[in-house]
Amino acid sequence: QVQLVESGGQLVQAGGSLRLSCAASGVTSGINTMGWFRQAPEKEREFVGLVTWSGGIPSYADSIKGRFTISRDNAKNTVYLQMNSLKPEDTAVYYCAARFAAFGPFDYWGQGTQVAVSA
Repeated sequence: QVQLVESGGQLVQAGGSLRLSCAASGVTSGINTMGWFRQAPEKEREFVGLVTWSGGIPSYADSIKGRFTISRDNAKNTVYLQMNSLKPEDTAVYYCAARFAAFGPFDYWGQGTQVAVSA
């Protein structure tokens, strides 16, 4: 089992920046991939990006490419989502997720952290 706890969400003005954190605990040695997702009100959950736990270049959704950056600190079992040039349409609950496999659905999810971007 893996437990994930997100933090860092808050209200920010458009054009501002935020850094979200996702702390993993439990059987972290089994994690292959960490992902970030978001869900805006009355919308489907949307993929934001992912990174492998062992390294490699993160991949991102086109909607946020160039503005968001995923990084990780394996020593702290933490993954970060740096969000720059925020827009009102970035308003959503942001979730991190983990999976043991290299591909396929994510097995573990955090409780989410709310990001609100005002115009």
